[in-house]
Amino acid sequence: MRNRGSVVIIEDNKLCLIKRIRNNSVYYVFPGGGIEREETPMEAAKREAFEELGVTVKINECLAEIEYNGIQYFFLADIISGTIGTGQGEEFTERTLDRGTYLPMWVDINDLSAIDVKPLVVAEKVKEFFDRKISF
Repeated sequence: MRNRGSVVIIEDNKLCLIKRIRNNSVYYVFPGGGIEREETPMEAAKREAFEELGVTVKINECLAEIEYNGIQYFFLADIISGTIGTGQGEEFTERTLDRGTYLPMWVDINDLSAIDVKPLVVAEKVKEFFDRKISF
């Protein structure tokens, strides 16, 4: 079990996710990964956003905290600098690892229910957050 920190980045009615293709399965995950020793969940989320997406982010509130093989933290975040898709984490550089493909991409919030987002409970929270935000 390993605790994880992830980012939830929403811009222009779109959510940044990583499309995974592995073992003939296609699914989408939130950018993030394991929390290192002496690292806070927020620091891990920030580091993972840079490694997986190529962006520096400002971490905001925790949108969700779920228990699944450890505690997973999902933080709302804003991009400060960088370009989505320029990440240089081991997912992109270590070709000997058999982890399938990672493709950072923007997904329209309204399309979330039509794709396999993991964890689903966080995708649902994102949709609720977004719906509340646009109703104000």
